[in-house]
Amino acid sequence: MPLIDLVALIALLQFFLFAVRVGRARIRYGIQAPATSGHEMFERAYRVQMNTLELLVLFIPALYIAAAYWPQTPVAACGAVYLLGRAVYQRAYMEAPEARGLGFLLSIGPCLVLMLAALVGAVRAAAGA
Repeated sequence: MPLIDLVALIALLQFFLFAVRVGRARIRYGIQAPATSGHEMFERAYRVQMNTLELLVLFIPALYIAAAYWPQTPVAACGAVYLLGRAVYQRAYMEAPEARGLGFLLSIGPCLVLMLAALVGAVRAAAGA
């Protein structure tokens, strides 16, 4: 499943880069650990990272379970939409948090599709077993 692995690894790299952005903002704005507030731009970067972490818990397992039952190309394509959504979300949230809606929809939508595909695949397989 190299396409699925690639999408998952890019998602992890994207999350890592969001974490780097938080670290840089922490230094730039003088936010001492363990504080998670103190400057609006730091808080925005931190919220992007945390929201992405929250979605990764859904995305990665759903991606792999869906790929176990469906062809990897459409599953990977769905994952690519998630990656695009996270990029759009990050950019919008950093510029104007109220504009993050499209990025969120492009992120949560693929998660829901993948979870549904995984569920349908698992139920079909169980029914055939």
